[in-house]
Amino acid sequence: MPSPRLAQPALAWMAARGWQAFAFQQEVWQAVAEGRSGMLHATTGSGKTYAVWLGMLDALLARHPPVRAAEPLRVVWLTPMRALASDTAKALAEPLRDLAPTWTIGLRTGDTPSAERARQDRRLPTVLVTTPESLTLMLTREAMQDELAGVAYVVVDEWHELIGSKRGVQAQLALARLRQLHPRLVSWGLSATLGNLDEAMAVLCGQDPQPPPRLVRGKIDKTLLIDTLIPPDPGKYSWAGHLGARMQMPVVQEIERSGTTLVFTNVRSQAEVWYQLLLQARPEWAGHIALHHGSLDRATREWVEQGLKEGSLRAVVATSSLDLGVDFLPVERVLQIGSAKGVARMMQRAGRSGHAPGRASRVTLVPTNTMEIIEAAAARWAARGGRVEQRTPPDKPLDVLVQHIVTVALGGGFQADALYAEVASAWSYRMLTRAEFDWALAFCERGGESLGAYPEYHRIVRGEDGIYRVKDAGVARRHRLGVGTIVSDASMQVKYLTGGVLGTMEEGFIARLRKGDCFYFAGRLLEFIRVKDMAAYVRKATRNTGTVPTWMGSKMALSTELSDAVLVMMQAAAQGEFVEPELEAARPMLLTQQRLSKIPTPRTLLVEAFQSREGQHLYIYPFAGRNVHLGLASLLAWRLARDRPNTFSISINDYGLELVSAAPFELEPVTSGALFGAADLLHDVLASLNSTELAQRRFREIARVAGLISTGYPGQPKSTRQLQASSALFFEVFRKYDAGNLLLNQAEREVLSQELEIARLGTTLERMRDKQLDFVQLRHPSPMSVPLMVERFREKLSTEKLSQRLDRILREMEGDAAV
Repeated sequence: MPSPRLAQPALAWMAARGWQAFAFQQEVWQAVAEGRSGMLHATTGSGKTYAVWLGMLDALLARHPPVRAAEPLRVVWLTPMRALASDTAKALAEPLRDLAPTWTIGLRTGDTPSAERARQDRRLPTVLVTTPESLTLMLTREAMQDELAGVAYVVVDEWHELIGSKRGVQAQLALARLRQLHPRLVSWGLSATLGNLDEAMAVLCGQDPQPPPRLVRGKIDKTLLIDTLIPPDPGKYSWAGHLGARMQMPVVQEIERSGTTLVFTNVRSQAEVWYQLLLQARPEWAGHIALHHGSLDRATREWVEQGLKEGSLRAVVATSSLDLGVDFLPVERVLQIGSAKGVARMMQRAGRSGHAPGRASRVTLVPTNTMEIIEAAAARWAARGGRVEQRTPPDKPLDVLVQHIVTVALGGGFQADALYAEVASAWSYRMLTRAEFDWALAFCERGGESLGAYPEYHRIVRGEDGIYRVKDAGVARRHRLGVGTIVSDASMQVKYLTGGVLGTMEEGFIARLRKGDCFYFAGRLLEFIRVKDMAAYVRKATRNTGTVPTWMGSKMALSTELSDAVLVMMQAAAQGEFVEPELEAARPMLLTQQRLSKIPTPRTLLVEAFQSREGQHLYIYPFAGRNVHLGLASLLAWRLARDRPNTFSISINDYGLELVSAAPFELEPVTSGALFGAADLLHDVLASLNSTELAQRRFREIARVAGLISTGYPGQPKSTRQLQASSALFFEVFRKYDAGNLLLNQAEREVLSQELEIARLGTTLERMRDKQLDFVQLRHPSPMSVPLMVERFREKLSTEKLSQRLDRILREMEGDAAV
């Protein structure tokens, strides 16, 4: 390892704090000094920020010695979250104050006050911490080229959080634009949890960067503890949420034994529930525990974050809103309610504790059913083996391209040939054909084949000099308001009658409320009063019960890496090896499964059949995650009914699927494996689903990203119904009069690749064919089939009736087991 390529002032700054550079930090400094871009992958809390920042600061000081005047914008630091931006700016400012006191640092996100924006408009800071959306907005400014031409360095923090989404594509295009202004631009990505590091670096650094980029793996001795809060007597049968409430007191006791604790849930509704469970158990904790998720008012979230930093809160119940690298040094412990559904997510959340070099990080998994107990052991095994999920970037999303074309036209304009070359230099568009680019260009210029008669869709105009620009002020305003790729349902502010703001709720939930209905939100029980001016007015409820809000897009799917690890644990159990404490706890369920049926393993595919008063049941356990199982269940039902018409009810979870038919059906295609063929897969999947409805739903998001529909103006937002009507109209117009519209094709591709995970579905079918098929005719439902039955019952039965139905089924099964 070469000696640290860091000037004496920066080394002295570290030494004054008693810090000694790690080998990976020295490697980054050397690479930055050589003008290389790269990727740094290191454990959470290991010092990634200063590894990159001190190297860049050192190089800048060598080229631009500090003088009395502030240096212009030189560094852009991209972060995926606004909350992370503030902490990052504080960390970057520490050495800046001592080494370059005249240089400035600023924040520019959606939360930045207008006065600060105006100040930045007059003079940008030397270092700007911002988000992909805010950087893209800067690209729409007339003076963009003068303002950004001096940017020499870009850092993309938490790159794993962006790379697999359209926000990551937006960042790719922004980087491609900056490289046109500064061809020697140095860009670095930071991550702690990525499986495909070489690809992630290539996506970030663009095509054929010179000098070649460097991948740095930061290996330091940092302990990661992963344990499980094992429920007492989990039983022989379990289903989703079965053990949840039973874990209330064990969780409370763990918090009492620990310092500041983060309690993570996967969805906002679950966070609201667990916050109430903690308060029910310990009313005296009011004011000492808090709730944090993305729908809460910003002031509330900032208060919670400050309480965590100061160590004044005993515990905070949070969602992914606190996943990323915000520095909460007092946090000693992380509890994960339910499965994290992925190895990377679990490790990321674990890193919120012990967030400093030399301190151990600890995550305790809190299962809510017996399969999640096994998942906990599997997650620890996968983490130890470095089996972390890969993140794949989207392939040439044309809605993002259309938005970018208008952005560049606003920011000084472009020539078509030059912009095509620039866009094609971004990884996600490396296979973009000139015909596809020209279609997108024409769509921005004329609205395609069907919108030519409407001037508002003539968004760009080619001048006599060959430069495309935006001429219409209304188009410019609408575009700037709509920049970004984060698409969600229209939301309403939730306000007290006295005017205090609690946060925002999806309009769809508010629309179902009647006056006097009570619901939990922001940790409070509220009574709904009325809707006025796109705000829901509430007051504190006097009743003791209420509903819990639900948000769209709630359920996560089990990752391939974690699914495979679960099957490894099941294999051990099938061989009688209950070596992990979690497997020992799940032994009654596993042994019952083995007695009544068989235990799935990595080399076997378990298929169960069962006859009941409802009809014929078929259970298949591919362990491919709920998204794949949804497409697979629809596909198999369609194939079974193709030759002999039949109607099937479908139920899925992360481990398997259930098909139920009142009429009998042939099992031979199942037992022979013929049903699992991959021939004509795409045709069969599309035929088995209402693909037009799915594509239309996906098109709503595409239309908003592409700027076809506007969400309204400040103070005048459009409702969800208005947005849906507008997107549906465009969808039908394009289908009838512009059949070659590439945005329609994109909607179909995204349904297959994202909602149904068609590639993973094909791989799953191949794996199913390669495995030994274990077919079992059940006398009574097995422990693995019961959760699938419950999923189906929940759609039809009230909670009380569901409980009675389950009691009867379990009594019958227990009676059978005793015989």
